[in-house]
Amino acid sequence: MKIKTLLFLGLLYVAYSCALPVVPEKETEDIQFAQKYLENFYDFKEEKSSLFKSKNFNLMAEKIREMQSFFGLEVTGELNSQTLDVMKQPRCGIPDVRSYSTFPRSPKWRREDVTYRILNYTPDMLQADVEEAIAKAFQLWSSVTPLRFTRLHSGEADIMISFASQFHGDFYSFDGPGGTLAHAYPPGNGIGGDAHFDEDENWTKFTTANGYNLFLVAAHELGHSLGLGHSNVFGALMYPIYMARDTRDYRLPQDDIDGIQSLYGPPRESPALPTKALPPQEPTEVPPTEAPTEVPPSIPPTRAEDCDPHLAFDAITTLRGEILFFKDSYVWRKSPYFADIEHDTISSFWPSLAAGFDATYEIDKKDQVIFFKGDQYWAVNGYNIQPGFPKPIQNLGFPRSVRKIDAAVHDQNTKKTYFFVGHKYWSFNENTQSMEGGYPRKIAADFHGIDQTVDAALHKNGHFYFFHGSKQYEVDVKTKKLIRTMKSNSWFDC
Repeated sequence: MKIKTLLFLGLLYVAYSCALPVVPEKETEDIQFAQKYLENFYDFKEEKSSLFKSKNFNLMAEKIREMQSFFGLEVTGELNSQTLDVMKQPRCGIPDVRSYSTFPRSPKWRREDVTYRILNYTPDMLQADVEEAIAKAFQLWSSVTPLRFTRLHSGEADIMISFASQFHGDFYSFDGPGGTLAHAYPPGNGIGGDAHFDEDENWTKFTTANGYNLFLVAAHELGHSLGLGHSNVFGALMYPIYMARDTRDYRLPQDDIDGIQSLYGPPRESPALPTKALPPQEPTEVPPTEAPTEVPPSIPPTRAEDCDPHLAFDAITTLRGEILFFKDSYVWRKSPYFADIEHDTISSFWPSLAAGFDATYEIDKKDQVIFFKGDQYWAVNGYNIQPGFPKPIQNLGFPRSVRKIDAAVHDQNTKKTYFFVGHKYWSFNENTQSMEGGYPRKIAADFHGIDQTVDAALHKNGHFYFFHGSKQYEVDVKTKKLIRTMKSNSWFDC
């Protein structure tokens, strides 16, 4: 039986080392890997001071014993080859527990009618087969609880299901084929309950050696969506490791039944039907995704600052379906996948980029975002800065008299990017990678009604949005005429 670990959280690891029990032949990187593993899954915390090396040694041994006990290994407290092999298997990102578990504070849906929506489909399977696998996964849980699941074809559902790859907007990127297969959030508002599946995997209707059975993975992830954590009972659906198995007449193991009924109780009568479909509608495409057990905590700015009538931005861009607003060291995220505006630091996205961007824009066809600061620019894919950057802005065709870019916006229809500097602008052809002739031109001459300099710019829903201080100007892309003037933070539903 082929075994592969099922992850539902992505993790950001920080490498470090200290003394610990380990067989002599193990390399330093194995020691560091084990420390990170225990930190993430067994609450190991290293004391940095050299005065605590002995304490670290003893705590590491204790955590190794705890991990060995969980997986049924010989409990030695040593980082032997068998223990390290288990650690190196791709796995789920939440801490290990005994038997079934629920998330901290036992979140659950407070009503028995729960809705779900399939936002997009994997090309690996027929659309009908995807829908059937998801419906069967829900039925597995509804058959042993009072829960009833209704599928929506539009609007906001309790559980939003999507396929995506790599960086997908929730700070926990998928990692390509293998490793992280999927992840889900526990019940809650906004992204709570949502399930994301790594599109880089090969998804299958049946259990095969060449892919992953979507029904099995979906059933596991929906357990998380309903409030279950992991179980150390080998063979349980909520065991952290994916195991290929025959899904014909598959029944929920008793440990999983005990876990879900601890939250919702047994069924009130006959098992609920899996779905009640509404009239079909074209599925909505969404960018890649992966998720943690808890929504990452918000940081300043606060909601009150969001609605400050004087709020202004340094730069704005779209990114894989979201809109990112930059100011100083912070970024505001307006996402179709979150109910509220998210707040983060720029360094949480791109640690090696200095904050305080002058301009930025997305070329969605290339899955690329360009950042400008001073007389340099960077090209980024997701979290990754492309090799060879930064480069001088003169490489784009600017004269040396231009020392910085005020704003930039890309028109995906014409493949042109407009750069704004003072009261003038340039037009850059992304196909030929060259500036167009006849530029720069005056902004006011071509964008009627825009008499100010431009601090930031955005292309969205067939309109350009030019920002100047606390105001923004909505301009028709085709006619380049001003439509209306709004507050800069009107995107925040203030």
